Amino acid sequence: MLIGIIAISFSSIFIKWSAAPVSVQGMYRLLFTSLLMLPFARPYTGAAAALRARDWLLLLFSGCMLALHFLLWMGSLSYTSVASSTMIMALEPVFIMLGAYIFYKEKTAAAAMLGMAVAIGGVVLIGWGDIGISPDNLKGDLLSIGGTAAVAVHLLVGQKLVIRMPSYLYSLIVFVAAAVVFAVYNLVMGISFFHYPSKEWGIFVLLAVVPTVFGHILFNWLLQYVSATTVSMNILGEPVGASILAFLLLGEQLKVLQWAGGLLVMLGLGVYLYTGRKKTAQSETALPSAS
Repeated sequence: MLIGIIAISFSSIFIKWSAAPVSVQGMYRLLFTSLLMLPFARPYTGAAAALRARDWLLLLFSGCMLALHFLLWMGSLSYTSVASSTMIMALEPVFIMLGAYIFYKEKTAAAAMLGMAVAIGGVVLIGWGDIGISPDNLKGDLLSIGGTAAVAVHLLVGQKLVIRMPSYLYSLIVFVAAAVVFAVYNLVMGISFFHYPSKEWGIFVLLAVVPTVFGHILFNWLLQYVSATTVSMNILGEPVGASILAFLLLGEQLKVLQWAGGLLVMLGLGVYLYTGRKKTAQSETALPSAS
């Protein structure tokens, strides 16, 4: 979880460094990640052959939602700051919690909800001084909200699918599907596939290796062991890491309230994870006596 949080914190930095269209960044990010994963996919061919038509449809839908997430969220960084965009992205657990309750009847303990509230409050402080009322900032905020909703759907579908298939196979198929969606989008919009300087290609590779392999793939793997709500709570750590990196590498200034918000995020995250871990431990203890 810690490795994943650090890795995804670099995502917004790489995106800010790039001058390429966000749809091209997203396409090559997912394409290069898929190519890195392919050599290790042979043991999962049997599992792929056993997938039902409904599974393939859900995988395609999850890939579309992932592509939509990248398109909207990455696009938001062209209009607003790293702190603002990642602060809004941290509302993802709210979408996840509601979706998990509606579709999976998954309940959340009161203490965990308190931790979630504290963490989200901290995220609000991080972006408080950075959210403006200009048309550009508003557009960036709306794009980030749309991207947050899309990735929440992606994670909820993933939670259902990784029960029946290896997380590695799930990640590979979904990344390929999302890359294809981006390719079709770029083709329709007449966006160039190849005419970019070497610096951009380096950024595409960094986006694939750092936040995707060590971020999204790790989070997909975690879905086998913890709920989508818990995985999404870890993303609350991204605004902290991303804001610090934006300060160091992009010169984006942070106010005292934003530093205080970072501490609240980590506190709330700790409360939530501790409550979830305690609940899991109690369940495991109860199983032998129940049997």
